[in-house]
Amino acid sequence: MLNRRTFLKVASSATAGSMLGAKVYALAAPQEQPAAPLSANDHIQIALIGAGGQGMGDTRAALQVPGVKLVAVSDCYDGRLEHSKELWGNDVFTTRDYKEVLARKDVDAVIIGTPDHWHKQVSVDAMKAGKDVYCEKPMIHEYADGPEMIQAARANHRILQVGSQRVSSIIYVKAKEMLAAGAIGQLNMVTAHWDRNSSMGAWNYTVPLDASPETCDWPRFLGTAPKIPFNAEHFFQWRKWKAYGTGVAGDLFVHLFSGTHFITASTGPTRAMATGGLRFWKDGRDANDVLLGLFDYPQGFNLALRVNFVDGGDESEGLVFTGSEGILEIGWNQLTISRSPRETEPGHTIDTFTDAMQKRILAEYRQKYPRAHPSEPPAVDYEKYVAPKGYSDSYDHFKNFFAAVRTRQPVVEDAVFGYRAAGAALLSNLSVERGAVVKWDPDNMKLVS
Repeated sequence: MLNRRTFLKVASSATAGSMLGAKVYALAAPQEQPAAPLSANDHIQIALIGAGGQGMGDTRAALQVPGVKLVAVSDCYDGRLEHSKELWGNDVFTTRDYKEVLARKDVDAVIIGTPDHWHKQVSVDAMKAGKDVYCEKPMIHEYADGPEMIQAARANHRILQVGSQRVSSIIYVKAKEMLAAGAIGQLNMVTAHWDRNSSMGAWNYTVPLDASPETCDWPRFLGTAPKIPFNAEHFFQWRKWKAYGTGVAGDLFVHLFSGTHFITASTGPTRAMATGGLRFWKDGRDANDVLLGLFDYPQGFNLALRVNFVDGGDESEGLVFTGSEGILEIGWNQLTISRSPRETEPGHTIDTFTDAMQKRILAEYRQKYPRAHPSEPPAVDYEKYVAPKGYSDSYDHFKNFFAAVRTRQPVVEDAVFGYRAAGAALLSNLSVERGAVVKWDPDNMKLVS
């Protein structure tokens, strides 16, 4: 999104006459093919494992895709199992134990919306049970999770799609095309942010009034996490603790990495340096509410990321790609490009010389670099691309997943892509913990000691 500050900077450098090609384009959403009649056996039957806010939101998006049916839900809180029946019918099978879901022959694919520390185990178990997997981001909780998930997908010939849906967005596809076409020249820097300024944005999710060891399967929720007495905040606000989540790096940085990697066709950074802390939400959590990271990419650009849960303005997300010929900026559902061609003249610094010397140098300079229109400022080219009203990249991401389930063709965000994005994001946490620069091999997906 071209914000006011960027726009004023562009506008101040160009008169109305020099703002060349100032155009706005409406991007077309991918066209739906007419749906063929489906028999009962043609439906892709799915199950939801982890029916929190993200899991239920994913399921709503998935069920908009023609030929998809929900048959089972698993969650560790009884209230969410009851609500699943309220939403999707009493015939939906519900259970606390996700392995009962995986044992069902009528489940083709699963959506995994569990806390991060369960992503690997549920995904691997599901693929071994012959199910295709849509796993929420970040794909991993720890680095050891990645290779195991990649191997499980390959060994069991399963589809695994990771849920950073922006890589399926028509906005990001357009940005990828424009960057590859040289729209902003040579890329040298990417800056991205995702800021919030609300209690809900800072993960202080509502705890239901009936939360107790009787309504919540606390031992199952903990899994491999440290064994502590029942804690309703840990259960319902798990992102606030490292034992279950990956902080702002895994929740939000990973989206920015996924978008950057998709648009630039990069496999990831080679070095990372990050800092952050608990600046405002000092409520017992151990996940920082402010995080900043700097990353080196072998393609010759740097990435700077920021997440701030104490931002004084509205919630905002954006990526800015800076090149030698212009700037490409992505907002919620739009893309802007402002181009200012590089000066072809080298310039001169002559004002400290004598008047006679200035005249001699200027005469030779103008002979070498004649100016056809000396009064005109550099031209600025501005374009804006906007997604259709109501456009949903989540829908396109699930459409891509279910097409792959049917055809066995690759998805846009497979286990390798997901691991590279999550692995890069978690470098931030590692750098903060070590207080040092961390090195990463993006091609082989390994930490470099």
